[in-house]
Amino acid sequence: MSGAPDWVITCDEERFPTVEAFESGTLDPEAFDHQSHVFIAWKLLEENSLARATTKFLSALKRLTVALGIESKYHETISCFYMTLIAERRIGQAGQTWADFVSSNPDLLGPSVDLLARYYTRERLWSDLARRQFLLPDKTCQAVNDKGI
Repeated sequence: MSGAPDWVITCDEERFPTVEAFESGTLDPEAFDHQSHVFIAWKLLEENSLARATTKFLSALKRLTVALGIESKYHETISCFYMTLIAERRIGQAGQTWADFVSSNPDLLGPSVDLLARYYTRERLWSDLARRQFLLPDKTCQAVNDKGI
């Protein structure tokens, strides 16, 4: 075993679904992985406020999970947390390309469990309440200082 991750970060925007396909539910669900979620969030934040982008993202994601019969996969805390963190990381980065964002924020594109464990206890994050509504992190977070924020 080489120790290399079983995921690869990609900067190729063509690999990801469009915002329109996400909002209309016409994207290929097999291709809608974690990095696709982050890309769509990044694109929505490019043209919308955090509040508007989050509303659009959550609405489309809820519709998509219902249409696919996988409502149990929807997780409001994880979705809102990522939207907020992506928005925060975009501050002062007007005109930044996806490739620039990726190279500056690889932690957002790797396995989400690794990043989330720095902010949330397992009990809080995987509670039924956290799935239904956004909960603030419950860990004191050194991770924020790692980015110099």
